[in-house]
Amino acid sequence: MKRQGIAPLPAGAALRFLYEKKAGRALLKIAASRPVSMLAGRFMDSPLSRPLIKPFARAVGIDMADYLPVKYDCFNAFFCRPIRKNLRPVSEEAKSFMAPCDGLLSAYPIMDGLVLPIKQSRYTIANLLGDDPAAADFQDGVCLVFRLCVQHYHRYAYLDDGVIVSKRFLPGELHTVRPIALAALPVFTRNCREYTIMDTKNFGRLAQIEVGAMLVGRVENYKGAGVSFRRGEEKGRFLYGGSTVVLLLQKGRAELDRELFENTENGLETPVKLGEVLGHGI
Repeated sequence: MKRQGIAPLPAGAALRFLYEKKAGRALLKIAASRPVSMLAGRFMDSPLSRPLIKPFARAVGIDMADYLPVKYDCFNAFFCRPIRKNLRPVSEEAKSFMAPCDGLLSAYPIMDGLVLPIKQSRYTIANLLGDDPAAADFQDGVCLVFRLCVQHYHRYAYLDDGVIVSKRFLPGELHTVRPIALAALPVFTRNCREYTIMDTKNFGRLAQIEVGAMLVGRVENYKGAGVSFRRGEEKGRFLYGGSTVVLLLQKGRAELDRELFENTENGLETPVKLGEVLGHGI
C-alpha cells in the first residue's frame, strides 16, 4: 500500500497575526499562557458549552455515526468522544508496530540527540524529556510525531504489551502545534507535556510524549509507574484543541515503512489512524 502524504494546510489570518506580526507576538504571550487555557477549559467542561457541539461537528466534517451514541453534557465530553471499536482494529500480530493515535505523521531520525524537522525548529531529545537521563536510550533512534487536528479522534492507546517505568508532567506554555508555530518556536520543548517511559515486549524501551496545544490545558493519562498495560488498551485522551503525540524508539528495534520518512523529507505529513500498522519489530 502506497502511503500518500499531504501538505499542511496554510495558517489562517489569526495565526499569521499572532506568530508573524510584532503586535501579535505580544498578544501571543497571553493566548499561550496556562491561565487562559484553564479558563477556556472550565467553559468547555460546563453545560454552557453544549450549544457549540453540533455547529463544530458540521464545520470540521465529523461523521457522528462513527462514534458511540452517548449524551454529551459539555463540549469536552464530545471532543474526546469514544469511537466504535470496529473502526480502530488492532493487529494481533505481536511484531506489528502500530500507530498509537489518529493524526498526521512525520518521521525523523535522531542524530546526535537532535531531531531536525524540515522547515521547523530543531530540538533535542534531552529537552523534550526535561533533561531526563533516559534520553540517552534513544540516541540514533527514531522520532515519530503525530499531529492531531480538531477533527481527529482524540484518544490514544498503548502500541504493545509492557510496563510503565516512569511518568512525568512538564509545565510550560500552550502554543498551537500548527506548522506556522513550529517554524517560529521549538514548540514541543516549550509547551506543557507529559511523557511516559515504557518497557515493551516487542519493541524495547519507548517514550511517548503527549504535548498540549493552545487551549489544551489537560492531558489525561490513566496509569502510573509500575503498572502493566496491553496492546491496544486506551492510554489516555486530550481535551479541547489540536494536540500532538511524540513517540521515541530505540535504535534497531523496529523497521518502519520508508515512505513515512520520504513523505517527511518532502515536507508532507502522512495521515494515519490508531491501530494502523506502520512497520514491524526487528
